[in-house]
Amino acid sequence: MSTESTAGPIDPGPLAEVAGRPEGGRWILVLVRDLRHPPAAVWAALTDPAQVSRWAPYTADRNLDAVGEATLTMLDGGSPVELPSSVRRAEAPRLLEYTWGTDLLRWELTPTDEGTRLTLSQTVEGRDWMSKVAAGWHLCLLVAERLLDGRPIAPIIGEDAMNYGWGALNEAYAEKLGVGLRAGEDR
Repeated sequence: MSTESTAGPIDPGPLAEVAGRPEGGRWILVLVRDLRHPPAAVWAALTDPAQVSRWAPYTADRNLDAVGEATLTMLDGGSPVELPSSVRRAEAPRLLEYTWGTDLLRWELTPTDEGTRLTLSQTVEGRDWMSKVAAGWHLCLLVAERLLDGRPIAPIIGEDAMNYGWGALNEAYAEKLGVGLRAGEDR
């Protein structure tokens, strides 16, 4: 059992840079966030299953630092769902690309004077999914940075994300991306 908690208020901080573009009948969300840690540390958080499970909405059955098949197990629903995955590119510590169900995730790490510029590109089903996905990754990357800071908190996943500002983030990213929220959608 984890000793990490998300007790108390969490400041989600500023919105990440985001953009979206259509590609092959789907949409690509591009989210850019600067982290205070060097690329090697960020790379380990993205690839080491022991670290991935501490910030992401999924676990990995193996280290994602090498090309090949893997299984990612989603944790944000009522019961875990195993998704076959394939690591297509793993060029430490700068580029990681893998499938996640029907989506493709591409993590690019660029060194900066202060740490790392992380650029995440993810395919999504439709344009209206971009703000939802951006809000989810915003919270996940907040948890990842706390983990890297040595001040870990439990992953914020599933319905619990509503308690940590996902609705407001979804709304803010929808506005930033020019995506209208549907009537009755959680805000």
